[in-house]
Amino acid sequence: MAEVKSDIEIARAASKKPVREVGEKLGIPDEHLLPFGHDKAKVSAQFIASVKGRENGKLILVTAINPTPAGEGKTTTTVGLGDGLNRIGKKTAICIREASLGPCFGMKGGAAGGGYAQVVPMEDINLHFTGDFHAITSAHNLLSALIDNHIYWGNALDIDTRRVTWRRVMDMNDRALREIVCSLGGVANGFPRQGGFDITVASEVMAILCLATDLEDLEKRLGEIIIGYRRDKSPVYARDLKADGAMAVLLKDALQPNLVQTLENNPAFVHGGPFANIAHGCNSVMATTTALKLADYVVTEAGFGADLGAEKFFDIKCRKAGLKPAAAVIVATVRALKMNGGVKKEDLGTENVEAVKKGCANLGRHIENVKQFGVPAVVAINHFHSDTAAEIEAVKAYVAAQGEEAVLCRHWAEGSAGAEELARKVVALAEGGASQFAPLYGDDMPLFEKIDTIVRRIYRGSEAIADKSVRAQLHQWEQQGYGHLPVCMAKTQYSFSTDPNLRGAPTDHVVPVREVRLSAGAGFVVAICGEIMTMPGLPKAPSAEKIFLNEAGYIEGLF
Repeated sequence: MAEVKSDIEIARAASKKPVREVGEKLGIPDEHLLPFGHDKAKVSAQFIASVKGRENGKLILVTAINPTPAGEGKTTTTVGLGDGLNRIGKKTAICIREASLGPCFGMKGGAAGGGYAQVVPMEDINLHFTGDFHAITSAHNLLSALIDNHIYWGNALDIDTRRVTWRRVMDMNDRALREIVCSLGGVANGFPRQGGFDITVASEVMAILCLATDLEDLEKRLGEIIIGYRRDKSPVYARDLKADGAMAVLLKDALQPNLVQTLENNPAFVHGGPFANIAHGCNSVMATTTALKLADYVVTEAGFGADLGAEKFFDIKCRKAGLKPAAAVIVATVRALKMNGGVKKEDLGTENVEAVKKGCANLGRHIENVKQFGVPAVVAINHFHSDTAAEIEAVKAYVAAQGEEAVLCRHWAEGSAGAEELARKVVALAEGGASQFAPLYGDDMPLFEKIDTIVRRIYRGSEAIADKSVRAQLHQWEQQGYGHLPVCMAKTQYSFSTDPNLRGAPTDHVVPVREVRLSAGAGFVVAICGEIMTMPGLPKAPSAEKIFLNEAGYIEGLF
């Protein structure tokens, strides 16, 4: 077999076009592209406002089975499908999330696709890119600084320092910062209190940026952030600290979507990046809604498996932005299905049809769940060279028995040519008009019932449980007028349960809700389930150990 190039080698050899030519494909005039070098640019707010009256194209969601160390290739499939649709003559744009530095230097890796289905410049996208995450980190921590400064200078708002809920953030995995004590060192440094750090992608500011519709909406949402409570338990808002204006100033450029290109020079918006296990896992509303005005088809993804990313895409993003997806693609690999069927990672190269069949239960659950939202779906089998004909046939037969179709895709190795069949199937679904999209629950359902509905209908658990204090907190928020908000489940991505080792399609498990957080500015309530952490740690051997600059000045080890 010929030597397989690494993702970064393929990306480095790309024949890129100037970003203005990429913009021309979508009808974006050169003067409305704000360039960052020659190969990436932001799209101006003025141009975005000018196209709001146009009709929308068709929105396609790419989701997946529960992730495994074997890999699924959801972003790779998103890019491959976008290129495939362009190949068959459909004017298509791709919308994906930006990468967080935490997983890039930790274990998960980057977020720019792979093989011959990538967005470029891969190194920039996976590192500092256009500085959006730095702006979000700065805006978040500005508010943190203003809180402690206000308390230091007399605390006119009567903030109860025991009830400050606004933490600090950084875009790195650092378990040492999960719980801290700040303002130590005497009178000059303020009043000591307990605090902590989350990763930037878990910040409410990230969620707000990704759900805001324009700069005015962004500033309004920032002002509605609840930073803590007074002794009488009444909320204190960011606007009470006069923080919203300055935060919006830091975010004004970050709010504008980033335009880049695929290896085949097709347009891709890469913007925003909330995690799907601890946040809502979708790229920005600004990028998606703008793309829908400029293209016939828009292919977007939602993080991790459909139990997290797709559920939040449907119940939070689509609900809030008024989006109506035309079809969904559920990505699976033979390797990941074998892992769900009990095979160890080191044994994945050996044919095991029975394990594939057993692991298909996980895929079947996701098919059922996507259909619960009224969205027609097709399964994309992301091909690996170790897959055998019998294993592939087992997946196709299983999916056919579920009344759906599975398509073998070779976009990683062949680019758009390897995704052409998938593209034609997606067009048939989208133009067939079968989508009857509706969220899983209504706005008026009580908050804990919303949590329990997701647990029972999506996770197939027996019930959600929570301490009396958690239920009382939800009830208090309902009394304060927040009962209409959707819920954002913070849960392990590896299982339908809260046990990351429980693979396949478990049923009747109990889902414990350990803590709830109100993201009033973003417009949802976060339910933290099981042992999930909002500040990840690094693995024993982090990816950072293998990332370096070679003698020619090129980055090595980034993937």
